[in-house]
Amino acid sequence: MSAIDAARAEPSIGLSIVVPVYNGAATVGGLVHALEALEVDGGLEIILVYDASPDDSLAVCRKLAAEAKVPITVIEHSRNYGEHNAVMTGYRHVRGAYVITMDDDLQNPPEEVVRLYDACRTGGHDVVYTFYAKKQHEGWRNLGSQFNSWLAGVLMDKPKGLYLSSFRCIARFVADAITRYEGPFPYVDGLILQVTQRIGTLEVKHLARMEGRSNYTLRRLIRLWSAMALGFSVLPLRISALLGLISAGFGLLALLWVLIEAIFGSTPTGWASIMAISLLLGGVQLVMLGVVGEYVGRLFLTANRAPQATVKSVTRSK
Repeated sequence: MSAIDAARAEPSIGLSIVVPVYNGAATVGGLVHALEALEVDGGLEIILVYDASPDDSLAVCRKLAAEAKVPITVIEHSRNYGEHNAVMTGYRHVRGAYVITMDDDLQNPPEEVVRLYDACRTGGHDVVYTFYAKKQHEGWRNLGSQFNSWLAGVLMDKPKGLYLSSFRCIARFVADAITRYEGPFPYVDGLILQVTQRIGTLEVKHLARMEGRSNYTLRRLIRLWSAMALGFSVLPLRISALLGLISAGFGLLALLWVLIEAIFGSTPTGWASIMAISLLLGGVQLVMLGVVGEYVGRLFLTANRAPQATVKSVTRSK
């Protein structure tokens, strides 16, 4: 048994709060101080996972650990791996009976933590997701979230109407179960849905961002959708097969048309149409090959044990 496994054998605290930190130097201090002031049944600890951002977040986190009023663990990644990888690292270091994940930007009010914790441990749920009456994100982020929710409903066994928020509370056994996944492409919500369907929801407030800009870009959202689509479903492969059948059907119809023209004495014409069909079929084939190649590439990286994340250092409060 590793040192981490030994430390996590039995929950020694009520609640662990995992916070991925990226460009959070201006906000993570306010978040930690607000969390330290909470009265939580069983006590709480804070896990700050520094995901190699270009600002001085690491120094701020270590200073917070040195001045901590509650147990704080600062985990440093050797490079940037992404939010879901950082959450998985945090889950591997928790000691609480329940675990809440939240962002470092103060858009989720810290006072909602106790409500979320109580809703999970007293409501008979393994997981409780939060949702918002009104989100204070930019318009494109809200559209991206809606698409993400729709895609999860199509690709995974997501309960209808469930909003997959990053501000969630899970029971300890769920955290232990999903961290058995060691592949380089984790999608936390997909892993949670594979473990349990005892899921509750809680409406909470959502505040406007006080400092800086969102760390989520269109590129990061596309990476997230790829992790969901290619890591937790074979539907893209089935769609590729369907496109292949449709293309073959169009090709067969085109062949029959040419044969009919030839039989009835007409000279088959239409160089432009032939080229258009060839380009269409070639494009469909390349898309299908790309999807298959993406699956094979992910299998290759997983088989070669590409790291989910590499922890450079761990700093604990005294």
